[in-house]
Amino acid sequence: MLDSVMDLVCFQSPNRVLGSSCCSTLLFLVSLQWHLASSALLLSLKHHHSHFHRQRPMIQTNGSTCALFVGTWVRDDTYPLYQSSNCPIIDPEFNCQMYGRPDSDYLKYRWRPLNCELPRFNGVDFLLNMKGKTIMFVGDSLGRNQWQSLICMISVAAPGTQTQLVRGEPLSTFRFLDYGVSISFYRAPYLVDLDVVQGKRILRLEEVAENGEVWKNADILMFNSGHWWSHEGSLQGWDYVELGGKYYPDMDRLAAFERGLKTWANWIDSNIDRNRVKVFFLAISPTHYNPTEWSAGGTSTTTTKNCYGETAPVAGTTYSTGAYSEQMRVVDMVLREMQNPAYLLDITMLSGLRKDGHPSIYSGDLNPEQRANPDHGADCSHWCLPGLPDTWNQLFYTALFF
Repeated sequence: MLDSVMDLVCFQSPNRVLGSSCCSTLLFLVSLQWHLASSALLLSLKHHHSHFHRQRPMIQTNGSTCALFVGTWVRDDTYPLYQSSNCPIIDPEFNCQMYGRPDSDYLKYRWRPLNCELPRFNGVDFLLNMKGKTIMFVGDSLGRNQWQSLICMISVAAPGTQTQLVRGEPLSTFRFLDYGVSISFYRAPYLVDLDVVQGKRILRLEEVAENGEVWKNADILMFNSGHWWSHEGSLQGWDYVELGGKYYPDMDRLAAFERGLKTWANWIDSNIDRNRVKVFFLAISPTHYNPTEWSAGGTSTTTTKNCYGETAPVAGTTYSTGAYSEQMRVVDMVLREMQNPAYLLDITMLSGLRKDGHPSIYSGDLNPEQRANPDHGADCSHWCLPGLPDTWNQLFYTALFF
């Protein structure tokens, strides 16, 4: 792998001829730089995390303070807000009812914050308030999950509205033409730039320029990132990481996440007019691959090894965020250090309670062999639509207008 790194460094200066001894020295230096960079960033993380404390956005209701993101899930038979059959934009991987999910109780839960009730989502009200504006979701497939949810929630409330969908890569846009409202999704799993050079994918931890030009046109920006930073093996999204002009085959993932997110935050502070544009960040969306995280006493009461077969939320108000707690701390720290912090839509805990909300094997992305083996084939990362992302958007709606 380090030989490839040396080759990558050499293509920057193609006229330079290196002898074998020089190449060996380069290999040693690249390896040393990799470990030093990871160590330095980890020290930075430890310093910041020792001062970590989570600040939850509050709203005032009836003279009391309401913590939007602390509460319980309650049964409500007036939900869901729409049916999957009435919203053709839903991708197969999120369309659980179409792909055979036999239960429907997971659709009947409403989030109730402590000390208040959330305003019920009103699609026409959303369009009127957003008339002539552009909302853009930026991030990975969980951002796409939320993007499609919002379109469905609005569409069911304004069925006669003329619409237009333009799908592309990395940008897709759905327009409510009668209101001049555009709702876009821009795929950028790392937020920072990912380039291909001579067939190699380069994750540039200090650059946002290529992605950012499109973001400047939006009036509302909702960002998310997190899951792709921990992918390994065939799921790893890069061949090399670039930091400080150096190339590394890999580095500490949490350190890389922090550096990339700081680059994004600095770019937002320098390039987005916050008098005109509202910026949000969706907190880390939890997965449910380990039943011991939600089973009493640390033992599973299910016969499977993941979310398959789960049909009800976790009881109570708290949930162990497990593997994502460190990423959550990075997000909190980086947002807090911004000149004008993005609004954190802090959905991690409330989503953690929804072990029942994933596609599991009821996803159009799974083949028959995967469906027959839920212990290994179930999708416990994304969310069914209708489903949990509708609550994310209800909280988004509340934060925007109340």
